Amino acid sequence: MQKYAVLSDIHSNVFALKAVIKDAKRRGVTKFINLGDIFYGPIAPRATYEELLDLDIVTICGNQDRQIFDATAEEIDSNPTMQFILRDLGEAPLEWMKSLPFDVQISKSIYACHGTPSDDLVYLLEETTSGRPYVRAEESIRELLGNVDTQVVLCGHTHIPRCVNLSQGQRVINPGSVGLQAYTDDEPHLHSMENCTPDASYALLEQDNDQWQVSFHRVAYDVKSAVNEALKRDRHDWAHFLATGRKM
Repeated sequence: MQKYAVLSDIHSNVFALKAVIKDAKRRGVTKFINLGDIFYGPIAPRATYEELLDLDIVTICGNQDRQIFDATAEEIDSNPTMQFILRDLGEAPLEWMKSLPFDVQISKSIYACHGTPSDDLVYLLEETTSGRPYVRAEESIRELLGNVDTQVVLCGHTHIPRCVNLSQGQRVINPGSVGLQAYTDDEPHLHSMENCTPDASYALLEQDNDQWQVSFHRVAYDVKSAVNEALKRDRHDWAHFLATGRKM
């Protein structure tokens, strides 16, 4: 029986990543899927890269992966976190990120993207115009899926673990975030995401005959070490998000 661990939005949190990998392997996982947004964050980008090298893993590019390798000199100069990331990573991880695909067909029945099949900046399952997430109407989700008609669609980006069944038989699954359980963003409008726990999140995808079963898992990890790394870079906002899973 095929069994995948689905990870997303690690955001340089190697402490959470190690705990998730250990938990997944304990459950018999040998194959991993990584939905992007891997290194952006004030914690441990290079160590995160090195941890991933040892895995049998399929990885796609997220919007904040692009943000790192496409950053202009002006963007770097104005962003101390970006300066830290680039110093810490070095050249090999940057070249690796540049080689990652936008999306991937994992198998005949599983498709993976970061945001939507056409835009890694758009949330596939959630609408946030009210400032908080709520699930889109099925018609809107199907419109964003376009021609993607696989049995299982994997997406990330929102950091909110969720499984939505569509009327035509598809399941759209977001595993949540490995490394960051809350954030506030002002694009495309001001909104916040909160999981109200510091625990790491991932999903387990298992094939049972012709059906795919999904389970969501929360994993405790060394949050204090992640918080301390964020504080070293004066990212008190990240320290709060990591420690509480709540917005500031």
